[in-house]
Amino acid sequence: MSHADLWRPTTSRAALELRAESLARIRGFFTARGVLEVDTPLLSAAATTDPQLESFQTRLVGPGVPEGRALYLNTSPEFAMKRLLAAGSGPIYQVCKAFRQGEIGRLHNPEFTLLEWYRPGFDHFRLMDEVAELVTTLAQGRLPLDTPERLDYGQLFRDCLGIDPHTATVMELRDCAVRRISIDAAMDLDRDGWLDLLMSHCVQPQLGKGRLSFVYHYPASQAALARVRPGEPALAERFEAFLNGVELANGFHELADSCLQRARFEADLECRRLRGLEQVPFDECLLAALAQGLPDCAGVALGLDRLLLALGDGKNLAEVLSFPIERA
Repeated sequence: MSHADLWRPTTSRAALELRAESLARIRGFFTARGVLEVDTPLLSAAATTDPQLESFQTRLVGPGVPEGRALYLNTSPEFAMKRLLAAGSGPIYQVCKAFRQGEIGRLHNPEFTLLEWYRPGFDHFRLMDEVAELVTTLAQGRLPLDTPERLDYGQLFRDCLGIDPHTATVMELRDCAVRRISIDAAMDLDRDGWLDLLMSHCVQPQLGKGRLSFVYHYPASQAALARVRPGEPALAERFEAFLNGVELANGFHELADSCLQRARFEADLECRRLRGLEQVPFDECLLAALAQGLPDCAGVALGLDRLLLALGDGKNLAEVLSFPIERA
């Protein structure tokens, strides 16, 4: 396609109006609940350590940094927002751009819009209620939704696949995947890799049919930045929200222990080393903020572009983006 055509947006006037209307409703929703809108930097001296994500890297050159300084575009505003929480901000939200290397496809763009918010005094269950309230508010007059449902991760796997994700061996998970998905039987994945494959290919397409589906209490190995509930099995106090088979949001009852968070960062880096991925600097400022004291809180990141796509009954993210990466 020539530049004579590439200059044109891929979205429509109606989609632009939907985004503007939704942003206004979001701001009204949080203002009515006393949640403060904030703004944090897109650039950071730290990158994400998550082995499933890759940060964009750039370089600052100028006064005071004649040799240059590596900076990273954020994959989420989470760390900076937690620093505000530790400083006493109270409940906060943000609508911002986020960036993830290599994420290109029908439901992915390397630059996308996140709605992220944090609620001191909430746990992940109470935050699920608020996510449902917000999505219902935005869907009014556009997308009829049935009552949201909550599904325990372990029970969901038992019902859909006849396997317990908390006790099954790696070989049992592999065999289940080979039976149900057209994959190479010699594929070599770790336990969470097989669980993710089964979730994305077999379970997720069945979720959120005409309603929000909240899946909660993932394995402790998938806690990310969530607290872990002790027990047998130990469970991550996190949830994901799905609508029509598409993941919309990822929420946590937030980990507040700086020592545990450092250990998770270091474990991430070891996993990255074993996979041959780049070793990246983790966020020491976040750890200092946690050490100072993060209030007991829950937080969630919601993919606004994906939600707008669902509200407009679209199929491809380009329909709600002015200029996807192919036209940037």
